[in-house]
Amino acid sequence: MERQFPKNVRQVGNVSDTPKIYVEDYVDTYLNQIKDKAKEKRAGAFLVGEYVTINEQECVYITGALWMKNLNTDSTELQIEDSLIEEGKKECAEFFEGKKIVGWYLAAPGRPVVLDNKIVNIHEKYFSEKNSVFILRDSLENEEAYFAYKYHELMQMGGHYVFYEKNPAMQNYMISSRRKIGVTPSEMVEDRAAKDFRSTVRERMELQEQRANSRLVYVTSVLLVVIVMAIGISTMNNYDKMNSVQNSIETLSETVRGNADSKNTETAEAAADEPKAEAAETEEKAPEEEKTSEGTELPTSTIQEELSEQDYYIVQRGDTLDKISLRLYGNTEETEAICKMNGLSDGNLIFIGQKLLLP
Repeated sequence: MERQFPKNVRQVGNVSDTPKIYVEDYVDTYLNQIKDKAKEKRAGAFLVGEYVTINEQECVYITGALWMKNLNTDSTELQIEDSLIEEGKKECAEFFEGKKIVGWYLAAPGRPVVLDNKIVNIHEKYFSEKNSVFILRDSLENEEAYFAYKYHELMQMGGHYVFYEKNPAMQNYMISSRRKIGVTPSEMVEDRAAKDFRSTVRERMELQEQRANSRLVYVTSVLLVVIVMAIGISTMNNYDKMNSVQNSIETLSETVRGNADSKNTETAEAAADEPKAEAAETEEKAPEEEKTSEGTELPTSTIQEELSEQDYYIVQRGDTLDKISLRLYGNTEETEAICKMNGLSDGNLIFIGQKLLLP
């Protein structure tokens, strides 16, 4: 099947250049976290993804990011060693099977978002594949620039896309690396833009489901009216048969009510089990999200394997986030952190048996 452009996207800047750059929003969130930690010294990451051509349009899909743990930050001159590149390739194979390094990311405090010879030389040495991407951010001024390598030079892009899709591989990597870059659990959540984006996607899905339910109720009602009219016409002059019609109508009404109640129950259960997304929002994926489209198990470590039982709390009857915070920490100051860590927009929307990741 020919690959299609993502449906759920938001545009950043003026996307009129080639290649088109698509950044998955878990990756965008993670790069923002690295930028926030680079207030005093620079930090970097490898960009992981693939090069594709859709409708004769060259594209770069960035679906992962790997923190450059041993980037030389003490020296005034930016340096990347061969050993760092090899370590990045190893982690790419471990967490993102079938993907490759398609560029790199650099965040530095007070650094203008313009190229210099050192950056160009590093890119040509380690990331010289056509359409490879370089992202440069000033962590103090919060400015950024995207570059693509084409015609043997880095050329600045006018904009890019951020897109949403299920990305358990990136979520697993974010959880495993949160302590390595000094990110606390309460910070391991999406930024407001990404969160609003995911909420919009969920609202669209819920609206489609409501429309489908409305159509089902309408069709059922029409069918019931037709049956009643047919039976009524054929038995209009027969008193005994009229009694039978009345019994049939009552039975049909009970059946319709039962189907409607069953459908509402299934919808409520589905809504209760809805993730998110979330995800940097949640750190536990449903089993079907841990499989690829072909149905094979993901090779990366799962969220459950990354965290111990002490990192979770299972909601009991009568629990609220305030009660949980008071019970576990002796105060209610951690309520907001628990809410952010689990992607809860309303702290009262928890249910019995739910696993909450603890800060």
